Amino acid sequence: MISTLFSSKKYTLTALVFALLMGLNAAAEEHAHEGAETHAATTEHHEEKFDAGKMIMEHILDAHDWHLWGHTAIPLPVILYTDKGVDVFMSSAFEHGHATVHGQHYHYQLHEGHVIVVDEAGNEDAAATHAIKDFSITKNVAALFISIIIMLLVFLPIAARYKENANRAPSGMQSLIEPIILFIQDNIAIPNIGKKKYEKYMPFLLTVFFFILTNNLMGLIPLAPGGANVTGNISVTLTLAAIVLIIVIVTSNKHYWQHILAMPGVPKPVLLILTPIEILGFVIRPFVLMMRLFANITAGHIVILSFISLIFIFGAMSATAGYGISIFSMLLVVFMSLLELLVAFLQAYVFTLLSAIYFGSAIEEGHHEEHH
Repeated sequence: MISTLFSSKKYTLTALVFALLMGLNAAAEEHAHEGAETHAATTEHHEEKFDAGKMIMEHILDAHDWHLWGHTAIPLPVILYTDKGVDVFMSSAFEHGHATVHGQHYHYQLHEGHVIVVDEAGNEDAAATHAIKDFSITKNVAALFISIIIMLLVFLPIAARYKENANRAPSGMQSLIEPIILFIQDNIAIPNIGKKKYEKYMPFLLTVFFFILTNNLMGLIPLAPGGANVTGNISVTLTLAAIVLIIVIVTSNKHYWQHILAMPGVPKPVLLILTPIEILGFVIRPFVLMMRLFANITAGHIVILSFISLIFIFGAMSATAGYGISIFSMLLVVFMSLLELLVAFLQAYVFTLLSAIYFGSAIEEGHHEEHH
């Protein structure tokens, strides 16, 4: 079974298309973050106060560049589709939001993470701004492509080894990956979908598990190519949940829809209440998938950044308080980082498990007996 899964091109293609879909979805959304630290104008006698909320939001939201440290950032391509044509330039041209970019068709500025069109005087052209379609390669989009490259680099050599000799004992990365594959197969797919029909869902279940796990782990790495909050981006979790919903709709049987729209054996007056509830439950399921992953990953990042912010907040009061709280804060950061490492695996498992449960309920037959 392992040999079939790894040597199948379906798994690789599923992973590639899956990441590309989410990359395009995240690129098309309106980006709410400019990525690097923005600094207010200062004078010789005034110093800007540390804003913990602003710092936290800058790190958990998407960005047009990949911030490293201080004013250093990796520029990323800005791709804007306007009513006059396409403008392409690097995000470094914005100079962290302080410069106006003179494109081929319009003049652009970065305002609170949004690319806006301005006139010669620097005033926004609302109509032209509204017409912009932003397909930029942002930090989260770049992280998506990096994660899929990592997955392909890991799984393609393993698939080749299994294809050459399926009966050979696993070694290296095979020894790490094979138990995970068997775990997903034996403890998630088969118990919830059934032995007869689980195989066609395995490519997606494997892809979604390793995709979420890879991006969760990359998000815990503070430096590039880590540090992107991909699975804490609502557009990514929305796409994941939407794919699960589409699979349920496409593969579900008559028995499934009969229980949702008109449950057998229930009096018709009761159906007037029960059917809307069942339909609402059908819609809420993918929403719960989306919000659970988004909220758990985002909350972890916020807690860690909050502990780090305490150092600067107390340091602004006095150097002694800053040094004193730093020991306490860093211990909490280390503890939360270890906890987030567990959450990275747990959330990948939970999303995959719930997806399998939804698939199993969609293809359940009328005479299906409950598994014990």
